[in-house]
Amino acid sequence: MSSVVEYYRGKTVLVTGATGFMGKVLVEKLLRSCPDLEGLYLMVRPKAGQTPTERINGIVEGKLFDQLRQLQPDFQSKLRPITSDLLEPDLGLSQSDEELLVSKVNIVFHSAAMVKFQEHLKYSLQMNVLATQRLLGLCQKMTSLEAFIHVSTAYAYCNRQFIEEIVYPPRVHPQKLLDCIEWMDDDMVSTITPDLVRDHPNTYTFSKGIAENLLLEQRGHVPLAIIRPSIVTATWREPLPGWVDNFNGPTGIFIAIGKGILRTMHGDPEAKADIVPVDVPINLMIAAAWYIAVKGSGETQIYNCTTGNINPYCWGQIATKTIDFYLERPLEQPFRIPPKGAQFTMHRWWHELWVPITHLIPAYISDVLFRAMGKKPRMVRLYDKLHKSLESLDWFTCRGWDWSNTNVIKLQRQLSQEDRKLFNFDVSAIDWDQYMENYLIGAKRYVLKEDVGRIPECRRYIQRVTRIQYVLKFIAVVIAWRVLIGRSRAARNVWFVLIGQLLRLLNALKLWQH
Repeated sequence: MSSVVEYYRGKTVLVTGATGFMGKVLVEKLLRSCPDLEGLYLMVRPKAGQTPTERINGIVEGKLFDQLRQLQPDFQSKLRPITSDLLEPDLGLSQSDEELLVSKVNIVFHSAAMVKFQEHLKYSLQMNVLATQRLLGLCQKMTSLEAFIHVSTAYAYCNRQFIEEIVYPPRVHPQKLLDCIEWMDDDMVSTITPDLVRDHPNTYTFSKGIAENLLLEQRGHVPLAIIRPSIVTATWREPLPGWVDNFNGPTGIFIAIGKGILRTMHGDPEAKADIVPVDVPINLMIAAAWYIAVKGSGETQIYNCTTGNINPYCWGQIATKTIDFYLERPLEQPFRIPPKGAQFTMHRWWHELWVPITHLIPAYISDVLFRAMGKKPRMVRLYDKLHKSLESLDWFTCRGWDWSNTNVIKLQRQLSQEDRKLFNFDVSAIDWDQYMENYLIGAKRYVLKEDVGRIPECRRYIQRVTRIQYVLKFIAVVIAWRVLIGRSRAARNVWFVLIGQLLRLLNALKLWQH
């Protein structure tokens, strides 16, 4: 019998961020692998006219929950959405809901966060630090709490080259920072942001480091573990390979390559791309809760959930794999043919030279044609979004980090053989080429909603477009040459010399044949 599964028997779990990418996978995994859970309370805010219950019902109808639906047709009876807003005082909970959670909950998974890299610092701190503080306050009231799992990021201290499984002291005291932003207006916070964030690439990583410090300082008796995943990507194995449901992070970049939109990118091809499949940190979170509840010493446990030091995979390898894959199994109706000779370069000047040539000029030409056909222009706006996304990733594609994984390895050794299989977070077993194939087909199937059965048709489309491109390039060269020799005496002389040499060569071949 699995020790982890047995531990979760009869337990009540609270999850924040259940509507997010990691939260969905966590909810599915808990229900599927720990079927004797008492229940899952999901803190969800109303959105777009939908109640929390309606939002959760929409999520569990998706492909991610198909296997669970077959194994446990009545699994939704264990889901208990709670109306909440982490930005509100008391987390937006009613008094009755707060009393219910305080008396019932045994384990808390806090995965809700503001993940936009360039969000205003005030909002990032409110969501990633203040909301975490309020949730910690709720946990401190809980009468049966056994574990509080906080999801941070491996880049919380990316201003360091080597990152250990410890919390590094901040330059600014967390509580003093929260007190300041409470009375400062947005403009004032914007003014001090560069000095505060300083050697962090964005407000997201900065706020995550502040949140860790606040938790460590104010946790009191709460049994705490901090999980630090690196760049979270599509599922590796569970519940189905390659599942992803959004354009965030590398997924949007891969799709842009497959659609022929992205032709150049600034980055180091040799830098380690520390991507981690989403089911890896989820399994680690579930196992970490078991460990601190059953075997923990009372100290805060910190886990760097990364791949680069154990099973490295580089950005250049990813780019090559993505291009080759989408040339063989194309996306539907690409803007252009995926760029076999795409520029992935360390030299910013070279990248900036290619941006107008390969991105902006085709975008403006396309929008002119769209207008001429009476359609709404969209390519310039799309490229604007793409370039902003590339800028936010620039810090991570041009650098590499080293993380200590000592605590992760120790936790693996604490698990039984059965639990290691059931809650697998051993990244050394990942076959990256196979994983990338599943990831890229998953982006096609689950994000773009394209039918993989139409791949032969897409190949024929690519072949037609390739032939058209060759014809257009030939015509463009001929026109350019005609313009050149019409305006330049030197070009005409070169042209006549080349033609003369070609005629002599043909005459020589005829004489040789005779």
